[in-house]
Amino acid sequence: MQNTEKGQAPSLSFEFFPPHSPAANLRLWRTVERLAPLAPDFVSVTYGAGGTTRDRTNAAILTIRDRARLNVAGHLTCVGASRAETMATARSYAKMGVKHIVALRGDAPKGASKFEPHPNGFKSGVDLVAGLASLGQFRISVAAYPEKHPDSADFSADIQNLKRKFDAGADQAITQFFFEAETFLRFRDACDKAGITGKIIPGILPIEDFAKMSSFAARCHASVPDWMHQAYRNCTDDAQTAMLSVAISSELCEDLRDEGVNNFHVYTLNNPDLSYDLARALGVQPMALSMAAGNAVA
Repeated sequence: MQNTEKGQAPSLSFEFFPPHSPAANLRLWRTVERLAPLAPDFVSVTYGAGGTTRDRTNAAILTIRDRARLNVAGHLTCVGASRAETMATARSYAKMGVKHIVALRGDAPKGASKFEPHPNGFKSGVDLVAGLASLGQFRISVAAYPEKHPDSADFSADIQNLKRKFDAGADQAITQFFFEAETFLRFRDACDKAGITGKIIPGILPIEDFAKMSSFAARCHASVPDWMHQAYRNCTDDAQTAMLSVAISSELCEDLRDEGVNNFHVYTLNNPDLSYDLARALGVQPMALSMAAGNAVA
C-alpha cells in the first residue's frame, strides 16, 4: 500500500488519443495546453491496433514533447504486426526521446470476433513486455482490470496474467476505469495475495457523455452502479452533467486516497475541462507552463 498524507495533492497522469482531423487536432492541443500546467507525472498517447494510428500517434507525441515539454508515454500493442515491426516501433519511440511505453496486447481489430496474434508477432501482453524489457530502454506500464478482462476465463486467471506481466519486466500497471472504490480495493487485495508488489495506478474516467460511456463500459465489462444511472437521469443540462461528473470522480479519488492511493491516471478523452476541474478538486495547483515543463523533464 502506498502511504499518502491527506493534505498532499495527488500525482496525476493523463491519457490522450491521436487526432483524426484538423478540428480534433485543435481539441487535443487545447487539452494539452490546459492540463500541462498541472505538471503531470506523465501523459500517454494511444496507439491503434496494427499501427493504424502510428503516424498520428508519433506526431502527437512529438508535438506534446516539444511544445509542452512533458514526459510522454507511447502506447504499443501487438495486434496485426510482426515482432520485428513492433520492436521497430519501440525503437522509433526511443529515437524520439520517449522513455516510457504503455504495453498492451490490444483488442481484436474491426471485423474480428477475438484477438488473434500475428503469425510472426508477440503472442500476448506478457510476451510484448518481455520483448520491450530486453531492450532496457523503457519504463513499462501495462493494463490491469479490476473487474477482469472480457477475454479472461475468470478473475483469478486475470490476476495471474497481471503477475506474469510484472514478472516479465513491467514497472507499473494502470487499471481500466471503474466507479466505486471497493472495486479497486478488492482488486488490490487480490493482487497483494497473489504476490504482486508493483505499483497499480487507478484509471479514472470523468464522464462527458453518460450514454456513450455506458455503452463502452458494457463492452469492456466495467460495472456502472444503478445510482449513477439515476443521478445522470436527473441532470437537465450540460453544466449539471459536468458538475456531477467532477463530483463523482473526485469523491472516488478521495475515497481511494483514504486507503493510501496517491497516483491517478485520468482518461481525458481529449476533454480538458473535466480533467482540469477534477485535478483542482483534488488540490492540484496549476503552475506556469515553463515551471511545469521543467518539473516534467527534470
